[in-house]
Amino acid sequence: MHWTFRSHLAIALMATTSLASPVTAQRTAKPPLHAKHWIAITGKPLGATAGAMMFQKGGNAVDAACAMLAATATMWDVLSWGGETQALIYHPQLKKVIGINALGVAPTGATADFYRAKGYRYPPEYGPLAAITPGTPGGLTTMLAEYGRLSLAEVLAPAIQMADGYPIEAQTANSIESQKAEIKQWKYSPAVFFPHIGEAREAPYAGEVFVQKDLAVTLRKLVESEREALAAGKSRKEAIYAAYDRFYKGDIAEELVRGLKEDGGLITMRDLASWKVRIEEPVSTTYKGIAVYKLPFWQQGPALLQALNILENADVKAMGFNTPKYIHTLYQAMNLAFADRDFYYGDPYFPPEEPIKGLLSKEYAKHRFAQIDWTKNDPNVKPGDPYAHQGGVNPFKKLLAEWTVVPAPDTLKRSGQQDRPTENSASRPVEGDVFTRSFYGGTTTIEAADEEGWVVSVTPSGGWVPAVIAGRTGVGLSQRAQSFVTDARDGPYNVIQPGKRPRVTLTPTLALKDGLPFLAFAVQGGDSQDQNLLQFFLNFVEFGMTVQQAVEAPNMNSFQMRSTFGEHESRPGRMLLAMSTADSVRTELQKMGYTLEFARLTSGPINAIWFDRKHGTFWGGSSNHGEDYGIAW
Repeated sequence: MHWTFRSHLAIALMATTSLASPVTAQRTAKPPLHAKHWIAITGKPLGATAGAMMFQKGGNAVDAACAMLAATATMWDVLSWGGETQALIYHPQLKKVIGINALGVAPTGATADFYRAKGYRYPPEYGPLAAITPGTPGGLTTMLAEYGRLSLAEVLAPAIQMADGYPIEAQTANSIESQKAEIKQWKYSPAVFFPHIGEAREAPYAGEVFVQKDLAVTLRKLVESEREALAAGKSRKEAIYAAYDRFYKGDIAEELVRGLKEDGGLITMRDLASWKVRIEEPVSTTYKGIAVYKLPFWQQGPALLQALNILENADVKAMGFNTPKYIHTLYQAMNLAFADRDFYYGDPYFPPEEPIKGLLSKEYAKHRFAQIDWTKNDPNVKPGDPYAHQGGVNPFKKLLAEWTVVPAPDTLKRSGQQDRPTENSASRPVEGDVFTRSFYGGTTTIEAADEEGWVVSVTPSGGWVPAVIAGRTGVGLSQRAQSFVTDARDGPYNVIQPGKRPRVTLTPTLALKDGLPFLAFAVQGGDSQDQNLLQFFLNFVEFGMTVQQAVEAPNMNSFQMRSTFGEHESRPGRMLLAMSTADSVRTELQKMGYTLEFARLTSGPINAIWFDRKHGTFWGGSSNHGEDYGIAW
């Protein structure tokens, strides 16, 4: 996640916090993107260029998305090659949305008892014991093999050039320097990150050519495997999967396991060889005739669907944009949806089975809507009981009754680095405490579409700085194990177990109208992601903003849900608002029991594409809140 609220950005936020001036009349800091043929948006300008290069080669949106993924992973845009990839793809021939689950799993030995025996209430935030198996290489090769048309060599070419050396931007360079104490804990990481080791500044300087020799070798090995398979008469798809196998079963895997073991990691060759990308059926709901799709309940995306179901019972447009009543309604709807997330969401491939039907039931949403107190915040909102809405019996009634909104302060041992954020503290909307900094953990975004009808929305993450580099692979490993719990009282569906995926915050989105793509959107920002995506969606659908206005508009952030990171704590009633919020709105919200904080920018960079069916064109939005960038034609 990058929350780059730096003075060098041109900031012209929509200052409105009510309907005093029409929201559709607001100017934007960045122009919208317009396209007839293709559009590519991601977390870094060079990453967007990599996507554009694929379109110029005749590739489709999947090829472009894969090239952007490879480039941003090479640039350490809050992810590395050892992280995880989650995607939604609209397939124009099949006329359906397809889910890509390339989230890694807990390795052999990563049991709840193991972590508790070491004094951890939750797996640590950093280091070898935070690592799950890499997912991004498998996710990229699977998407490319199944739905792209270019070769792996073509798609990886920009990333290989970058690994050979690219001019690093200030944000990543300074993040490396500020977190060098952590990086130096691990054997192979300093050689990758510190070209000036022993000097006053050991990290690269902004604009310096940053070289990653080991990663370049690893990426060339993948291309070599594809080339050898093609020479042996294999098909395009088989050749790409040969590269997949080399990463997870061949010499790359062997070096990854060997190197990580030296740092005390748990991942084995068997863990890598047995892990598989899953091509899934997404979950969805409808909001006023618009079908909204999310990946299943191993990530938080369905919380947005639940919130939409709840809000469908209210006339949010009549409340007015960012009025006290509107903000209160959103906060309470998210309280209810995220309380369910905290308790019920987890890896659906492990028992117990999540109550998916009940959670997404419109009747359950009506029941939850009826629980809203319209006069004040409810700091004690608890998970509901969706089993009553799917004809079942809740197997965790006792745990549900004992659920607390704010867990007791955790005095158990953690990573030993509690004064550090999950990522670059310079990019936070609120600089303050450890809780705030960790609340916004992880992610970049990728949005791509083409004139053939392919649409891709991706939220890759994991392996951010500071990262453990696995041996001489150049691959930084994910820290996503921290999203697990070790005690069923903290979420019975998300207790760590070898082979299991953690419940994560990573949440791409596609929306269809009349059976055709309508919106593709995603955002960076940990637990804030679906909060900000919900508001973006309502900005566009209810308040008539353009896609660029909607991505730049000021948002409200709630901290009442449990953080997925750090100590998994919550802050009931705490709310982040834009500094532009009117005094009258502030006063009313304080009367309702909210503790208010203010920032100039109130979301991570939101990226989105709207499909203008009337004119047969694309509108792209990429907010001014970070380094995200789009290219269109």
